[in-house]
Amino acid sequence: MTIESGGWVTMGEVAEKAGVSKITVSRVLRTPDKVREETRERVRAAIAELGYVPDEAAGGLSSRRSRIVGAVISTLAGSTFASTVDGLGARLRQNDHQLLLAGTDYSSAKEAEAVGAMLGRRPDGLVLTSTAHTANARQTLAASRIPVVELWELPVDPIGYAVGFSNRDAGAAMARHLLATGRRRMAFIGTSGEGDRRGRLRYEGFAEILADSGLAEARATAASSGTQTARGARGLAAVLERWPDTDAVFCSSDALALGALSEAGRRGLRVPDDLAIAGFGDFEFAGEFGLGLTTVRIPGLRIGETAAQLILDVNAGIEPASRTVDLGFEVIDRSTT
Repeated sequence: MTIESGGWVTMGEVAEKAGVSKITVSRVLRTPDKVREETRERVRAAIAELGYVPDEAAGGLSSRRSRIVGAVISTLAGSTFASTVDGLGARLRQNDHQLLLAGTDYSSAKEAEAVGAMLGRRPDGLVLTSTAHTANARQTLAASRIPVVELWELPVDPIGYAVGFSNRDAGAAMARHLLATGRRRMAFIGTSGEGDRRGRLRYEGFAEILADSGLAEARATAASSGTQTARGARGLAAVLERWPDTDAVFCSSDALALGALSEAGRRGLRVPDDLAIAGFGDFEFAGEFGLGLTTVRIPGLRIGETAAQLILDVNAGIEPASRTVDLGFEVIDRSTT
């Protein structure tokens, strides 16, 4: 915004400059077709000269709509939620809404703080990429009376709505894929931390299928510090130190898999001949023009778009057919397995 004479340029200043009333300025901004062309041009010239920016918050209060949607994201680093945020923001912008972001580093306590700050802005809706909330945060969200959408998971009892897929089923699907390639001594590489619920679900689905097969059992390790790539490298080193006969690893993210691939290269292991490596997410670098990584593709962009549309629909009085939207996933077989 532009600051002039120690404060914000006001609608009254624009009106005085243009020689019209404040209501006329408001009409030019909101319903210009109702104002004569000559008057519109005079008001617009005054706006340009003074650098006036409409107070969207004040307008939102009068209509009980802020046209802001808050998104509390588990991590803003790397590619994990990038496509989801892109889809969310694009759909909101198409409908004259703005996206306000906050990161939590997978911490429920930080999420609770972010939720409180977001609600102070009176958003039209909130999007959360975690379903692990503190009791106070969950109570506050439930009492907010705005649409709340949880993403990337399908909780049994969502606070409001949920858009995503089954992480447990995705882990199970990768286990079936690796079994079909003849692998029998498999490990799971994840990250430790109280907020990595989705990683645990992927491991549970993975381990369950291996156990049920009677052919293999899952080995697991997790790294707690460093970048995702560094954790993946240290995770593979730990796996091979404890279980040197491991013939496949499933990583909880593509970034972890990148680290595992790097560590395998340093050890002179041939992928996939000596060791198969799979990831999760199908980030851009995992594709055929990048690593050629076998992975689980999730519809990140569609998740964001669908969440945004849910919020827009609910605020327009359109009740969704279901509180949960399952967009599924797909195992992508590439050269690393």
